[in-house]
Amino acid sequence: MSLRHALLILTMALTTLASSGADKVRLQLDTSATAADPISPLIYGQFIEHLGRCIYGGIWAEMLEDRKFYFPITAEYAPYRDLKDSAYPVVGASPWEILGAADDVTMATENAFVGRHSPRLAPGAAIRQRDLGVVAGKAYAGYLWARPLSGETEIEVTLATGDANPPATARLTFTGTDFTKQVFTLTSPATTERGATFSIQVLRGEVLLGPPSLMPADNKNGLRPDTLALLKQLNSPVYRWPGGNFVSGYDWRDGVGDRDRRPPRKNPAWTGVEHNDFGTDEFLAFCRELGTEPMIAVNTGLGDAYSAAQWLEYCNAASTTLAGGWREKNGHAAPYAVKYWCVGNEMWGPFQLGWMQLHHYVIKHNLVAEAMRAVDPTVTLVGVGDIDQINKDNDPQQVRRGIPWSHGMLEACADHMDMLSEHFYAGRVPWWDASNTNTYHNGERVDLLSHVRQVKDAIRHRADKHRALQPTLPSLNGRTMPISMDEWNYWHREYAYGELGCVYELQDGLGIAAGLHEFYRHTDIIKVATYAQTVNVIGAIKTSKIAAEMETTGLVLALYRAHYGEIPLKIAPLPEPLDLAAALTADRQTLTVGLVNPTDRPVPLALELTGAIPRAMATRWHITGASPTAHNAPGQPRAVDIVETKGVSTGELVAPALSVTLFSIPLR
Repeated sequence: MSLRHALLILTMALTTLASSGADKVRLQLDTSATAADPISPLIYGQFIEHLGRCIYGGIWAEMLEDRKFYFPITAEYAPYRDLKDSAYPVVGASPWEILGAADDVTMATENAFVGRHSPRLAPGAAIRQRDLGVVAGKAYAGYLWARPLSGETEIEVTLATGDANPPATARLTFTGTDFTKQVFTLTSPATTERGATFSIQVLRGEVLLGPPSLMPADNKNGLRPDTLALLKQLNSPVYRWPGGNFVSGYDWRDGVGDRDRRPPRKNPAWTGVEHNDFGTDEFLAFCRELGTEPMIAVNTGLGDAYSAAQWLEYCNAASTTLAGGWREKNGHAAPYAVKYWCVGNEMWGPFQLGWMQLHHYVIKHNLVAEAMRAVDPTVTLVGVGDIDQINKDNDPQQVRRGIPWSHGMLEACADHMDMLSEHFYAGRVPWWDASNTNTYHNGERVDLLSHVRQVKDAIRHRADKHRALQPTLPSLNGRTMPISMDEWNYWHREYAYGELGCVYELQDGLGIAAGLHEFYRHTDIIKVATYAQTVNVIGAIKTSKIAAEMETTGLVLALYRAHYGEIPLKIAPLPEPLDLAAALTADRQTLTVGLVNPTDRPVPLALELTGAIPRAMATRWHITGASPTAHNAPGQPRAVDIVETKGVSTGELVAPALSVTLFSIPLR
């Protein structure tokens, strides 16, 4: 095959545009010049972590903060410690406010329902929680656990919107000498994003409170319905969970069993409370609901090999085993058959709980991997890697001093893993100059075109480094260790959606599309990628308390997952600033072409195919906005969206200015 037929040749002639229009860019594509490896569907993965408002306040439908009373209720009501003006401030003290005499509410440690203590309310005492979001006419389903301390007790629960509308109320009667649960439904009298309150008042008797709960009545097994609808549009094939840094301090046993009796904990890595309402069974139900593959990360920070193996046993082993029996007791007799497991997270970082030196960590990785494979030898294990982290530990034998962490892992653990992770975040800086459209790289301000390049440059950098390193390692015996890029994204700007909840603009969507194009160029070595993260926290979806919306980055991910091909065509280096990738569908009946145009002018294309003939008119999807900083917000009309145009002539292909454009061209 000639060089012309071996490569997808792109002749780009970007000339100064005359007032009458632009010269067409010639695209000479050979549909027989395909890459050796198809695009792995797992490239389109997502990551969720117990951090900020990703799960609680984003995915999970529970509306009440600290419903298990981790923080003591006191006379001083000052719940928020940071991000007080954001949609989701950080809770650092009890969000429950005492109404009336302060000494009518005390925290009892004896016979507490869960955790260290439970609130004891005297007759007439009341507590409330502010800052709830509700929609007029919408039903909210709730329940309350309580234990009477002086005979029959009557409690009133109230949902109020702080206006002239009468509040919604329900009266609950508790009898006996133990905790019992009463359910209720309240219909909101008005719409407010943060102005509603929920109160609990003892009308008669004295009582010890257990956990209350309040969710939209249309929740789907505890999942927020508006977020769930967008997650289904996102249509990710794999989800990594529960961390991230969180996992290095997480005891998975806290997150199984009766949800109300799971202990509340301080989030071990981030801020706020970990309610343990969303644990292993909830995550796997979430994956079933979305039709996606689970990828669970185990704790190799403060955790141990036995606990990791027992978690795998809970998920995959027969109910005759100890942990499998727990699973059956919790209502799930059949094993979950979870295939993908991450052995730890970023254990090279001093910020990581349980961080250790490389020459120690490789021993721990192997111990954990052996224990897990003893439970289920069929699982796919992903080791912790980082090709840029140079090991500077105090290795007494100087065996691995001064080499990258990934190098040491490949040397010592190659036979104890199936993939190696790499992580990166582009443009990470603590603050954002909202008056300027520039973004940052390594703390330095960069222009739009440089910003768009950051993600694809980071992907290529890691792929090229592994291609140079891996053939030199005897431990691999000539095989390639696939990369799981299980955290990748931009991370920048102020946090408008709670902890790490930065806004993503059109320019970020352009960069994520260019990043997908780069993944397609490295199908030989990158087999998994999970975009970090999914909701609110550096997420592809953002929520308020009553609405959810797709970010620009989420639109790009959804578009390519739905319509881009599986068999990539080889491509010569593309002159800046355009970025183009092409692929055939699995049946080779359709050519898909993706183009990132970060310029302020439309780009007309002249398509010249070798090896195939267009069979019909093309379909075009494009994503654009009024400026690089255009972005979407929950409850507001979209400033950036996917626009579909059918019946496009292949002789009149155009990529609009400031756009991600995808063409689908039937072939014969």
